[in-house]
Amino acid sequence: MAERAALEELVRLQGERVRGLKQQKASTEQIEEEVAKLLKLKAQLGPDESKQKFVLKTPKGTRDYSPRQMAVREKVFDVIIRCFKRHGAEVIDTPVFELKVPFARYLAMNKLTNIKRYHIAKVYRRDNPAMTRGRYREFYQCDFDIAGQFDPMIPDAECLKIMCEILSSLQIGDFLVKVNDRRILDGMFAICGVPDSKFRTICSSVDKLDKVSWEEVKNEMVGEKGLAPEVADHIGDYVQQHGGVSLVEQLLQDPKLSQSKQALEGLGDLKLLFEYLTLFGIADKISFDLSLARGLDYYTGVIYEAVLLQTPTGAGEEPLGVGSVAAGGRYDGLVGMFDPKGRRVPCVGLSIGVERIFSIVEQRLEALEEKVRTTETQVLVASAQKKLLEERLKLVSELWDAGIKAELLYKKNPKLLNQLQYCEEAGIPLVAIIGEQELKEGVIKLRSVASREEVDVRREDLVEEIRRRTSQPLCIC
Repeated sequence: MAERAALEELVRLQGERVRGLKQQKASTEQIEEEVAKLLKLKAQLGPDESKQKFVLKTPKGTRDYSPRQMAVREKVFDVIIRCFKRHGAEVIDTPVFELKVPFARYLAMNKLTNIKRYHIAKVYRRDNPAMTRGRYREFYQCDFDIAGQFDPMIPDAECLKIMCEILSSLQIGDFLVKVNDRRILDGMFAICGVPDSKFRTICSSVDKLDKVSWEEVKNEMVGEKGLAPEVADHIGDYVQQHGGVSLVEQLLQDPKLSQSKQALEGLGDLKLLFEYLTLFGIADKISFDLSLARGLDYYTGVIYEAVLLQTPTGAGEEPLGVGSVAAGGRYDGLVGMFDPKGRRVPCVGLSIGVERIFSIVEQRLEALEEKVRTTETQVLVASAQKKLLEERLKLVSELWDAGIKAELLYKKNPKLLNQLQYCEEAGIPLVAIIGEQELKEGVIKLRSVASREEVDVRREDLVEEIRRRTSQPLCIC
């Protein structure tokens, strides 16, 4: 260490000698000679191994979000939370590292039998997801659930109404909500001849029908899962059907399916559900789809999934689903698994796929090259002349105290042009300009950044005028 310290001191001294020669404008030959000595000393010194190189990065499976991305996320969350609150939901919070399970655990632990709640929080996957496909270890879960013993299908219909309201408000494109029922699937598999032991694995094959053809699904059932070909054909007769309440009524009369008590119960509830969905004005957004077979490990009744639709490329073609953005269903048995006495609390709920929605909104804004405001500042307090910092500070304080979102530049004497340019770059709609003449007259010059129009407003009326001009409906764009 002492030897290295001595070399470092020689390098420092030689460096000072080189700089001194340059300042004295010594001859080129003399400077080059001393530079050569400096380089030789640096070569002897070598790299400092104590100064380890390190790479700054986020933990695996996570990422940072810029102000622009966070502005989009906050607006999406605002639309969702407003809808949840409009439907009378309370908010709860539970520890991280839990997904759907925490709500059931929360009900059992607190002996609750009736609640309508929402919960938005970061959660974490235990697996190692592929980030290149947009799956992260850390992500937001956005849930709404209704727990309690109620008359059939009323809370279920409200969950579907909420899903449609949110997706319509976010304006991310046309969507379709597929619905099915666990009891219909179980009854269908039973009458088709699927062994009980193969129900879940055949379900997972059927659920792929939104991505691959029936032939591929059938090959998987028969070739990989050992299902008899004739049984697979029977399943195919059902799972390729989709429609509205007329399909429900048709299947209620089906000679085979009507032999299953489970299937009849599910179909009866779906018929009632469609009646309520019609009253809610959303029946045209709902499709009864027998291939929907998601989350059957804990769902006990109706299940649903919202998909965005791709515009057909040819005449007569049906819209194609391009990805799930929300899903849910009824799970009446989950709470009982956590209750020491096994008490059942019927539950139905939905989860909004906010991470996918964030990506869709961000991509749309980038494609349209739309500017996203990252602040909510309503007005910039500016001055037209020098030595008006005190007046600017007094005015901005008045605005803050009145609840107005205001800013000022952190310079004593900023140029007016710089202040106006800042407003344009930040998307601030108004400028409150103070000048010597305005101070004498007791007014503030209020300038619209977009139109460049200016009006004199009495100081006591300024707050109301700013509120009037900046009140606007919520928009995620």
